Amino acid sequence: MSELHERILVVDDEERIRRLVRMYLERNGFIVDESDNGTSALKMALEEDYALIILDLMLPGMDGRDVCLELRQYKETPVIMLTAAGDESTRIHGFELGADDYVVKPFSPRELVMRVKALLRRTGNAIPETIQPPNLGHILTFPGLVINVDARKVLVEDAEVSLTPKEFELLLYLAQRPEKVFSREELLRDVWNYQFFGDQRTVDTHVKRLREKLGRLSDRVPQHIHTVWGVGYKFEVVE
Repeated sequence: MSELHERILVVDDEERIRRLVRMYLERNGFIVDESDNGTSALKMALEEDYALIILDLMLPGMDGRDVCLELRQYKETPVIMLTAAGDESTRIHGFELGADDYVVKPFSPRELVMRVKALLRRTGNAIPETIQPPNLGHILTFPGLVINVDARKVLVEDAEVSLTPKEFELLLYLAQRPEKVFSREELLRDVWNYQFFGDQRTVDTHVKRLREKLGRLSDRVPQHIHTVWGVGYKFEVVE
């Protein structure tokens, strides 16, 4: 059994799902709190420092989107969203509100636990070792783009752009290795820490949102993230 003992909040209005998720998490050494509605879940999330929150999208009263949006004004607690809708627009909207990962119902409890563990490995302010090679400068500078690694800030044409933790890590990972082509599988493994599980569309969704945010301040900066058709992505400096 795991010796993690992190506390996790499971939010779902179906007792059957909460009970199932709780059983698998506790088997892996986690401490689990539960909530069956968005209002109480938000109150609990703000009062308690949870390691992670598993949050259903459709909840009575205050739905998962509103909970995530309100939570992000105060905390960066990792959030895995549970949803019956796995379409791209739903995932993009969830990521925009601050969700870190999506699991589509019906789901495998074992896969959910794997995703929880993978996301917990990336919690905290430290950049994961897999994306922070030694002897690398703390500020990366490219045409129209500055990445401050220590401060986790990104400037586009001298204006700061707000990125989610995962968008920042993806941009940093690619920018640290210009011209190197990465497959979606490699990005899932190294940025998301998904060794066995992971929807490759997660990468595409994050790249799309990242380009959109960079593109609000610059026409050239989004072009640094180049699609290599049939393979994946690379960081290509555009003058």
